[in-house]
Amino acid sequence: MKLKDIKAVYFIGAGGIGMSAIARYFMHKGMVVAGYDKTPTELTAHLEKEGMLLHYEEDVDAIPRACRKRESTLVIYTPAVPAEHAELQYFRREGFNIEKRAQVLGRLTEAYKALCVAGTHGKTTTSTMCAHLLHQSHVDCNAFLGGISKNYGTNYILSESEYVVIEADEYDRSFHWLRPYISVITSTDPDHLDIYGTKEAYLESFRHYSSLIRPEGTLIIRKGIELKPDVAEGVKVYDYGIGEGDFHADNIRIENGEITFDFVSPIQSIKDVELGLPIPINVENGVAAMAMAQLAGCNEEELRYGMKTFQGAERRFDFKIKTDKLVLISDYAHHPKEILESARSLRQVYHDRKITVIFQPHLYSRTKDFYREFAEALNVLDEVILTDIYPAREEPIEGVSSKLIYDCLRNDIKKQLINLDDVIDLVKSRDFDVLVILGAGDLDMKMPQIKDILAERLNNNDKA
Repeated sequence: MKLKDIKAVYFIGAGGIGMSAIARYFMHKGMVVAGYDKTPTELTAHLEKEGMLLHYEEDVDAIPRACRKRESTLVIYTPAVPAEHAELQYFRREGFNIEKRAQVLGRLTEAYKALCVAGTHGKTTTSTMCAHLLHQSHVDCNAFLGGISKNYGTNYILSESEYVVIEADEYDRSFHWLRPYISVITSTDPDHLDIYGTKEAYLESFRHYSSLIRPEGTLIIRKGIELKPDVAEGVKVYDYGIGEGDFHADNIRIENGEITFDFVSPIQSIKDVELGLPIPINVENGVAAMAMAQLAGCNEEELRYGMKTFQGAERRFDFKIKTDKLVLISDYAHHPKEILESARSLRQVYHDRKITVIFQPHLYSRTKDFYREFAEALNVLDEVILTDIYPAREEPIEGVSSKLIYDCLRNDIKKQLINLDDVIDLVKSRDFDVLVILGAGDLDMKMPQIKDILAERLNNNDKA
């Protein structure tokens, strides 16, 4: 089915962050956009306000009439939806055109010059940062992001630019549908072993992804990662990093909660770049984003202003409260290497303060594969509170629980196991200095209540 023939689009698993960006694209194009999701959320509420027709019961009869015309309806589903889903079975039985989210993104990478960010971790922040750099410049861009940009309050940017920024997701080999013009690869630490099985298969998937970069394109790969790319003839390859690499950060200064660095580039170096979101891990993310944006045509003034004004993505080192007396952060990190980088950044910024983390592990399989590594990362902090595992698409695995991580934490660290339902009572009963709500599950849904409790206490203490 050609894009010009589509009159209606139906999403199965509509409320995912990546799916919602595509839904917004089709709504901007004036099409009927509808779908199913398992649970109403703040994001689905926004989509409904924007005109999407949503329901939350698995019910073929709830599919709108406009989405029942086979010749003009595109059905998009996420791999997390089970094959026996009643609505998915209906569309298959009736011969509808059905595509994965990644296939649709793949179409867009052929229609635009796609700037894609892949990697086990760092891809959401780096792609959101790159989108901001481009959108506020004379170059501009479209963007399909894996997180909500705090600069724009959305995960989707529409413009007349020839460029599109896309977060390239390795889950289920989704990024193999893409045809990048420029790609960054931030990291290749093994993940999703329930899909890939082995570290070698995971690395092979990234190697194949690198071969999909257009012959006239560019690969920017983080220096030192365990990947041997296999690019087509004509593809330029650069590396990036801290202190070394074709693109790199030098002369990094952390003073009074602000971070400044020099951007060293084979195109044009820029001194004294200020980070709008002053987190040490964002120096390296910033180098990658600036490299992509510079290759796409952003000038020095635009890059400097864009970095200074970048506000981050929701749930990526997302400050909810930031005072001398209390800091509250939401962070989506859910892979051990990702958590380790976040923990080290927290320790650098708050080296003289007590850091407490409430962590909800994501997936039984990931916990089974990496519970020792999770504990090693969390050991960097002062206090660790573990909730039960968020299962997402999985059934429980016998013998796998958060206690696996708990038992591997150092004995001198204050640690606790609690049920998710008890988190609010714990927050009410405790004082915190720096509190981090960590993980990719539904723990973050309690963040508004946690923020209100702590903000009210902070206000009452100021009045006392």
